[in-house]
Amino acid sequence: MPASTVAPTSVPSRDQQFTIAVSGDILPHSRLWRGAAENAANTGYDFRPMFELVKPTISSVDLAICHLETPIAPADEKLSTYPFFGVPAQITDAIADAGFDRCSLASNHAMDRGVKGIDATLAALDRNGVSHAGMARNPEEIEPKIFQVNGVQVAHLSYTFSYNGLPAAGGQAWRSALINPERIIRDTRKAKTLGAQVVLVSMHWGNEREWAPTGYQRRIADEITRDGDIDLIIGSHAHVLQPIEKVNDTWVIYGLGNFLSDMPTTPKDPPWPASTQDGAIVTASVTVSRSGEIVVAQPVVAPTWVDKNAGWQIRLVQADLENQDLPVTTRTALYQSLRRTKKVLADFIAD
Repeated sequence: MPASTVAPTSVPSRDQQFTIAVSGDILPHSRLWRGAAENAANTGYDFRPMFELVKPTISSVDLAICHLETPIAPADEKLSTYPFFGVPAQITDAIADAGFDRCSLASNHAMDRGVKGIDATLAALDRNGVSHAGMARNPEEIEPKIFQVNGVQVAHLSYTFSYNGLPAAGGQAWRSALINPERIIRDTRKAKTLGAQVVLVSMHWGNEREWAPTGYQRRIADEITRDGDIDLIIGSHAHVLQPIEKVNDTWVIYGLGNFLSDMPTTPKDPPWPASTQDGAIVTASVTVSRSGEIVVAQPVVAPTWVDKNAGWQIRLVQADLENQDLPVTTRTALYQSLRRTKKVLADFIAD
């Protein structure tokens, strides 16, 4: 797990390298958390079985980053779902158990439960040893921080396009971070000044249900990557997968879809497409040469799919398609999910 550190004072004697995994939105809806209550025999909430099948993949890398889109409900307040979320704190137990080291938190729902929701979210992650970016308890906490992964100094920043019209919690704008190219460039430069060799940026952006990146996404990606300080952009929010492309020689993962959610995919108002059950774990190796050059290898996509009929298990699509013991209906759904994912990310899916 990454540890806080200070910048190195000597040139490394060899290339340094670490592996990274990133995934899409964790969005616990009410039906999903009731399933977690059943897992805990109604004595609490246990989300861990939902992550069990992807745990080996998440745990196998040096740095695994999730995106927790919803705030935790304060202990003295009721849980809530759309449009203002407040979810069980036990989701962070499952995040840690699955092997995630860090979470991005800036999202359009970051202000849903105000100051107490932000504080509860950060306390729950801290309790589980999961570091975070995108929410803050004080002005200093939202500023860039450096942590170490396999001897490499890393910064990870998190921003969102909006708070769904809600004001900043407690009137404190520093409680989260909105997408602003000037701010992002300033933050990445500060991270470099603090000693960051690698800078990762999580962006909550794009249009819901749309697989194609918007002009806004493309413009922001181009603007913030021009100076070369950002090494990887990790996108979320659209609830469907979006492409991976290089912009100014920087890999941009525009959207990772939903990792864990319960969006209705049967005819309702408004309907959500079946592709909102699709997601991905994207892995890559990051190399820092002795001369300081940063190389992020081409990302590799492991398609995922949320099996609502099996307790909202997150399935690794390709691996489970090889499982002949699964019901035909499940294998058919997995095949359909893979077809959808290939339409967007075929060039990045390993055989």
